[in-house]
Amino acid sequence: MKNQRKISLFIGSFIVLLIVCTPYLLFFHSSLPETPTIETVFGTIQGGHFGIARNYIYWLSSKIVPLLLLLIWFITNKNWWVHALIIPISVYLFQFLAVINDGNGNLDEIEFIYSVPVTVIVLVILYYLRSNLAVYIMAVDLKKEMDDKLDQPIKKIE
Repeated sequence: MKNQRKISLFIGSFIVLLIVCTPYLLFFHSSLPETPTIETVFGTIQGGHFGIARNYIYWLSSKIVPLLLLLIWFITNKNWWVHALIIPISVYLFQFLAVINDGNGNLDEIEFIYSVPVTVIVLVILYYLRSNLAVYIMAVDLKKEMDDKLDQPIKKIE
């Protein structure tokens, strides 16, 4: 049990550290040189449609940071409505893919059309879940009301 708490504390601390450090990735591009290509340990980054690699990294980070934060929120949330986060996740994912596939030159324009089927599917699933949960929510409210009534002292009528 104690080992389980240590693992949970470590994972929670890692997630908090990731959330705190993620917004600073938006400013990473400002430390890079304004050249058409940048050599890294992972390979060469070319500017492509963006001209210089610094702009390409800016667009990548502006899509990765919100996507990463939404994914953390989706994974760590325990509420039934968490599936609604799939809609902005899908929009940012399509925008991220558009930045990677920079040949079309239509950044942040056509991703809405691609995300509509995902939105419709998620909304149908959420409506189905909510309609099934409505019975349980009403039962919990009724139980709470009954418990409140039973806890009140009974007045004798004379």
